Amino acid sequence: MPTSRRCRSGVPGLDDILSGGLIAERMYLLDGNPGAGKTTLAMQFLMEGARAGESCLYVTLSETALELRAVAAAHGWSLDGIEIVELIVDEGALHEDAQLTMLHASEVELSDTTRKLVDALQRFEPARLVLDSLSELRLLAQTSLRYRRQILALKQLFLGRACTVIMLDDRTAEGPDMQLHSIAHGVISLESATPAYGQTRRQLQVRKFRASDFFSGRHDFSIYKGGITIFPRLVAAEHLVDYRREMIASGVPTLDTLMGGGIDRGTSTLLIGPPGSGKSTIAVQYAKAAADRGDHAAVFMFDETKGALLTRCAGLGIRFTEGAGAGQLMLRQIDPAEVSPGEFVSLVRAAVENNGARVIVIDSLNGYLNSMPQDHFLTAQLHELLSYLSNRGVATFFVVAQAGLMGPSMTAPVEASYLADTVVVLRYFEHHGNVKKAISALKKRTGGHEGAIREIWFDQTGIHLSEPLLQLRGILTGVPTEVHAQDPGAGTGSQSSG
Repeated sequence: MPTSRRCRSGVPGLDDILSGGLIAERMYLLDGNPGAGKTTLAMQFLMEGARAGESCLYVTLSETALELRAVAAAHGWSLDGIEIVELIVDEGALHEDAQLTMLHASEVELSDTTRKLVDALQRFEPARLVLDSLSELRLLAQTSLRYRRQILALKQLFLGRACTVIMLDDRTAEGPDMQLHSIAHGVISLESATPAYGQTRRQLQVRKFRASDFFSGRHDFSIYKGGITIFPRLVAAEHLVDYRREMIASGVPTLDTLMGGGIDRGTSTLLIGPPGSGKSTIAVQYAKAAADRGDHAAVFMFDETKGALLTRCAGLGIRFTEGAGAGQLMLRQIDPAEVSPGEFVSLVRAAVENNGARVIVIDSLNGYLNSMPQDHFLTAQLHELLSYLSNRGVATFFVVAQAGLMGPSMTAPVEASYLADTVVVLRYFEHHGNVKKAISALKKRTGGHEGAIREIWFDQTGIHLSEPLLQLRGILTGVPTEVHAQDPGAGTGSQSSG
């Protein structure tokens, strides 16, 4: 069976979603509310055709050619090579003194518009056509039956001319136009929503794509100067690669002993504890150690500024070379109000696939949660991201800050411990009138780990862990009690989590 020729859309993310691009010589519907990005995407489609030497035509029933060129100029584009035909109504032609007719004005107008469209097709013979917008034809047709017949007639006209057509619809009719959905070969919908704070969140969904596989679901996209960028939804199963199984050391011998020798590649580690207990510092230490071994590591910061992190690392003697190459550590500050979840995933993928990152730090999950427009999607998306990183052999560290400082009342914003292969807990505790910090490994799926609790502290020479605190019981409650060495349960032992 012959393979259908694909027509690149000019938006790489959309081509990925459509398994290579639009099927050529078909008719597609691009719908969305005003301001969703339809005109921008349509221009990118035509400019891609112009770059390939194809004849391209933009037929506008609403905006003028001057307005369209202004939109293009705002993106730094030139529409050279693209013909623009205005079919905006000439009011003088419909003046009551201009002609005598038994037809309603809208019928005259529709017939005149259709005739001009046919003339433009015959004159330019485009390989790519954009019709903007169908709402004007809908108003001229007045009845749904007449409108459907008009669209069907246009469909036959387009397909008989070996032309790939995108029709824009701004949804001025109440609800989605199912007639258009049934007639078009493919339907692409653009959605936008404005949260209480932050920039507008935009999503694309392919509702229909005949005779081809496509990537279903909602995909985040953004509009910047230069056009639309689409971030296809991540499917971890499509990114499985072979990698060497090995342990990753932290560069702190006592910490590696606590973790049973180190952290395995392709696993995720959750660092959880109250604010200021050292979670981020430990995560950055693993990233720095990876860079020291010649690997690349990337730290994505939601809560802390880049400058603050660099200052803190310098004060602890944690020094590294910043950059995007081997032996370097990349610091990327993320503003959750400005970056969509899909865009964040694309940044992580770029660090792994383009820069070869072997250690990824997400600091913190609290900030990642704030980047989600709907909180109940967080766990599913985080699971997919962690699975993707595992499939690529990346060691992932993500931080969760708990509310509260001591005792059993501390809570986390989301239950994520079951997603992690390793869970490391940090706590404050009071001892002899001083507030100290403790660290313990509660879980490690891929091997054994030390079951003891150690004190941890930080100074200008780095991270330090004490010997197991065998003389204290109840450290995780915040107020431990002294025990004697001969008491039952005072031993350390090791644990293995399955």
